[in-house]
Amino acid sequence: MELPGFAVAVWMFVCLYASVVGYPNGKVREACTSMVPCHGGSPQLSPEHIITVNGTEFKPGDNIEVHLSGPDFEGFFVQARDAEHLDRPAVGSFVLADRRRSQLLTCGRTKNSAVSHTSKAKKKDVKVYWIAPEDAPKHVQFLATIVKKYRIFWVKIPGPIVSQPDVLSPAPPLHATSEAMSTSQPVSYISKPFSASGCGITKFCVRNPTNCDPGSASCFFLSFQQEGSSVFIEMSGPSEGYLAFALSQDQWMGGDDAYLCVNVDHRIHVSTARLKERSHPLLDSENALEDVSWRLADGILQCSFRRRIRLPAYLGRFNLDTSYYIFLADGEASEGGLIYKHHRQPLVTNGLYNVTGLPQDIGGSRAPRLIKAHGALMFVAWITTVSIGVIVARFFKPVWSHSFLFEKELWFQVHRMLMLTTVVLTSISFVLPFVYRGGWSQQAGFHPYLGCAVMALTVFQPLMAGFRPSRHAPRRQLFNWFHWSTGTTARILAVVTMFLGMDLPALDLPDPWDTYAMVGFVAWHVGTDVLLEIHSYCLVRKVEVIEDDRVQILQSLTSAEAEGRLFKQIVLTIYVCGNIVFLVAFLTAINQV
Repeated sequence: MELPGFAVAVWMFVCLYASVVGYPNGKVREACTSMVPCHGGSPQLSPEHIITVNGTEFKPGDNIEVHLSGPDFEGFFVQARDAEHLDRPAVGSFVLADRRRSQLLTCGRTKNSAVSHTSKAKKKDVKVYWIAPEDAPKHVQFLATIVKKYRIFWVKIPGPIVSQPDVLSPAPPLHATSEAMSTSQPVSYISKPFSASGCGITKFCVRNPTNCDPGSASCFFLSFQQEGSSVFIEMSGPSEGYLAFALSQDQWMGGDDAYLCVNVDHRIHVSTARLKERSHPLLDSENALEDVSWRLADGILQCSFRRRIRLPAYLGRFNLDTSYYIFLADGEASEGGLIYKHHRQPLVTNGLYNVTGLPQDIGGSRAPRLIKAHGALMFVAWITTVSIGVIVARFFKPVWSHSFLFEKELWFQVHRMLMLTTVVLTSISFVLPFVYRGGWSQQAGFHPYLGCAVMALTVFQPLMAGFRPSRHAPRRQLFNWFHWSTGTTARILAVVTMFLGMDLPALDLPDPWDTYAMVGFVAWHVGTDVLLEIHSYCLVRKVEVIEDDRVQILQSLTSAEAEGRLFKQIVLTIYVCGNIVFLVAFLTAINQV
């Protein structure tokens, strides 16, 4: 699903941000025909603002002063139209009286045929001048759309009618109406939580967590029940902002059919929308929904509505007798009804489903499979293979110095095998987010930058090891220092990177469990390291130090280390088991998101 086209980011961004009131900059050409803001909901019925003119007659080329006034408002949109055919395009052009508060727009083929606001700053009146065209109709009426705030607006407020000389007056105009008014539906209230009793039997359900009770405080619930030529839809979840679901032909946001239930001043507005890429939904001025009901209680938002399985193509809605991926999202909304980006990844079904087909009861995942694999491989690499490999290299040289595997010391072979496994796992995992995103992610903070640093150090370590000097070479001590410092830096950065990655929306492991678990792992590793260091120090203290005989010192040290073989093997066994427990916990958490 691509929530994330950028054509809707402009068309929707022009509807949520600019359409008469939503667009603070007033560039609302998308509303030229309907004059309806793309905010969803219905316009107010009784206008509070008036339009006045300085004359009732005009001739081609004349200027008429048009004055819009009333209580404070943020946005406006003014046109002149043929009074006998108000559905036709705007006529004539305007000249501005104050360029700071108003701007000219071109609707259709007529330049400067509309006027709108330049910002959402409050205003009480606006004055412009209308220039009559050569081919002007006999009667012209001025119309205005006024936005008080995002969800409070009036559409096509009728103004005075001006006429050319020596023509009969037109029939009295109708009161202000709009397409949006005709599509509003009566709203009723839901009395109790939804039931999952018919899931998989009479209705198609999506639940998260799987098999949860819609009445619980943590259950996201979506159901579809076919009733003749229509589908009755229920949606609920823990949210005081908004809930939304979308039907998509893929697992990316974009080009999708969306349905939103938004909390606006403790009332739920239900509307349809289109999604284009990672931008605000483009709300529809025409609502194809019926039998709308809602409830907001105990932190649970509920809404239900009915939709016909097939709708006219011009409405832009998907037919419900086809298979789609289903997205379910929640987030916060402002007091005016403006919705914010969901703070976590939407729930996405694992496959394509036909909601009017065989009833099913399914779940979904809030993390894409590639991102899950990325996290899982990184945890395997940096919680198990690296950690164990470091412990073996640092403390088991004397313990396994006389054991060989393929003609090499056992400790070295184990260390090398674990570290090469780390390189392979990290390399595979590193590629997966780029495959998923199709490039670099600008929304992941420092995580990808630190991840690149970890990847670079991970590759550098084995390359540097390939040029390791012999044991008694003069540069061996320098190599040992670089090898240790590079590996230690990589491990520290890897832990920091995992801390940051666990809370990213694409994975978002349970909080604060993930933080506690990672802190626990770090403490487990550091504690084991300190314990083995203390044990080694105690053994060395038992050795008779012969200051002038270095060989004797080394022999004594080797003997002392050998005495602690059993203790170290026990500690290593417990450490490996502990790492496996941490790994299983993280992998289980990843699987459940």
